[in-house]
Amino acid sequence: MNEIFPKLISQKLNISEKQIANTIFLLDEGATIPFISRYRKEATGALNEVQIGEVREMYEKLCELEKRKEYILSTIEEQGKLTDELKSRIEKSWESTEIEDLYLPYKPKRQTRAENARKKGLEPLAKFIMSSPRESIEAFAGKFIRDDVKDTDEALQGARDIIAEWISENEKTRNTVRNIFAREAVISSKVVKGKEEEADKYRDYFDCTEPLRKCSSHRLLAMRRGESEGVLKVSIAPDDETCLEKLARFYIKDHSEASEHIDKSLKDSYKRLLKPSIENEFASLSKEKADEEAIRVFAENLKQLLLSPPLGQKRVLAIDPGYRTGCKIVCLDDQGNLLHNETVYPHPPQNESGRASVKLANLVSMYNIEAIAIGNGTASRETEKLVTNIPFDRKIQVFVVSENGASIYSASKIAREEFPEYDVTVRGSVSIGRRLMDPLSELVKIDPKSIGVGQYQHDVDQTKLKKSLDQTVENCVNQVGVNLNTASKHLLTYISGLGPQLAQNIVDYRAKTGNFKSRKELLKVPRMGEKAFEQSAGFLRIPDAENALDNSAVHPESYHVVEQMAKDLSCTIQDLIVNKELKKQLDLKKYVTDKIGMPTLTDIMEELDKPGRDPRRIIKVFEFDPNIKEITDLKEGMILPGIVTNITNFGCFVDIGIKENGLVHISQLADKFVSDPATVVSVHQHVQVKIIGVDLDRKRVQLSMKGFQ
Repeated sequence: MNEIFPKLISQKLNISEKQIANTIFLLDEGATIPFISRYRKEATGALNEVQIGEVREMYEKLCELEKRKEYILSTIEEQGKLTDELKSRIEKSWESTEIEDLYLPYKPKRQTRAENARKKGLEPLAKFIMSSPRESIEAFAGKFIRDDVKDTDEALQGARDIIAEWISENEKTRNTVRNIFAREAVISSKVVKGKEEEADKYRDYFDCTEPLRKCSSHRLLAMRRGESEGVLKVSIAPDDETCLEKLARFYIKDHSEASEHIDKSLKDSYKRLLKPSIENEFASLSKEKADEEAIRVFAENLKQLLLSPPLGQKRVLAIDPGYRTGCKIVCLDDQGNLLHNETVYPHPPQNESGRASVKLANLVSMYNIEAIAIGNGTASRETEKLVTNIPFDRKIQVFVVSENGASIYSASKIAREEFPEYDVTVRGSVSIGRRLMDPLSELVKIDPKSIGVGQYQHDVDQTKLKKSLDQTVENCVNQVGVNLNTASKHLLTYISGLGPQLAQNIVDYRAKTGNFKSRKELLKVPRMGEKAFEQSAGFLRIPDAENALDNSAVHPESYHVVEQMAKDLSCTIQDLIVNKELKKQLDLKKYVTDKIGMPTLTDIMEELDKPGRDPRRIIKVFEFDPNIKEITDLKEGMILPGIVTNITNFGCFVDIGIKENGLVHISQLADKFVSDPATVVSVHQHVQVKIIGVDLDRKRVQLSMKGFQ
């Protein structure tokens, strides 16, 4: 690690250099973000997952920039042009833009107009013009007429091409234009002539202009998508005259013959080289910024979805509803294992509702079903109405479950491995049922991009998106913890320090030798080394372990502390867990060491209060308005129950029981100003909304939550 990195990161994140240096050390040692966040609070000053992620991201960028600088220095040195001053500036700079500006004059070029002019020997003429001489420039240019330069006009044009390139590569010039872009650039989009009908969904961007610095992430990404589809033309530019006037002050000193040539070079440089280059730079920067915001929103939505309340280990009947093809039914035991599957046809065209009701009642009784999960796709409302009217022999909770991504899972390699003898319809129904029991365990099997909580997810940088979403899944899985004896290999893969191979080895070991009886037994798993054990053990739970701490978030490295606490109180660890009065007698300062401080001791005490606790909320049954089935049933002023399905920068989408989700614009989220919708609503939140607009032609519903928070 470069010694200056902690200082640079500290200046950006406003975190102390010591915290950052310790965090980087842990990352370099192979520690994961969840492990560092949970079990190394003394070292990091209790940085959370987000802060550690930011440190890692900046550290990786600085490492990449360091490699880039080494390449640039060696390239310039090979040319014999690396001066001490230039070397010092590059070595001291940690701003990518500045480094690239310094490198630009030495960067190997393609065949440019300036390069062609240099080959014709016209660089001395360009230098002569830039010196603002009193002598005749045209007369001096005559000296350069030869076989490859037919006249003075060609000589002067070549010289101006060289000057134009000098201007475009000048650091001060580029920064001047860059600053004007930053303050004044506007982004404009226009529909491509003749593409109006094809571009109808981009109607809002047919003739749109706004300051680039004020353009929101979703609007910029929408414009860029339209551009990539060939239906919109997008540009970023400031006022050209402002730029040229500012640049002229640097280069035009008088009204001489030389100034006329420099002026021509300046205008050519700006139009042909400078402006396109800086526009590309700002297009890239603005896209990167929009990507980061969209990825942040997606990651937050995904986190909320993964941490949705679980029903828990109950026997579930799951239904994937449909009309012509029928309703696919599966019965699952309390571990999510498939017990039975079949299809009923209660809806048109068969209309066998009576037979379906009898069948469902029999299945509930036969398999001791405790809850029913209904997919929220086609025929969902009709199926829900059918089910809620059946007189079951017991109290049954009925839940409508999001189907997003279920079809992706059902056709995946994971689903084929789990259910090789069943078709995609059965697998999809199983996924719906398991999502109700434990959303986290089931959703980790699906590519997050297919879950339906993103914002322009296919338009952002896919590498950055995958990295962010994978980290989000990892954080969520480790926040909740998993049962070592029941977790699938897909869930175990996301546990800190494991990965696919160790996850498979754990499952294989479990199948061969039976359930794990202690965390220590993990060390018998093939390829499970001390480091992997250290990183993973605290996030793996064993509910019936002999040592109660094995079913807690207390890390094995801290067991001796709890044992000492119990010894000091002359009780067992189990006594310490169940008896709050005993814990009150402890003086935590007594157990502080050079490795274990108050943050860890506080975490231990919280865990002893509720060992193995699930941080997720309690699930609640939700019911849509039974009178609303399609968009034509809606009337302005109606107040309806709904479920938040997706959150964006401009508001949130709410399922009100029809095919089309309604939009609550950010201005309609609350009676106060809202800058970030995620501060007001969360994915899967149950809300009350008011209908304020229905566009039947465009199938759009406008909602308001004002007065309902």
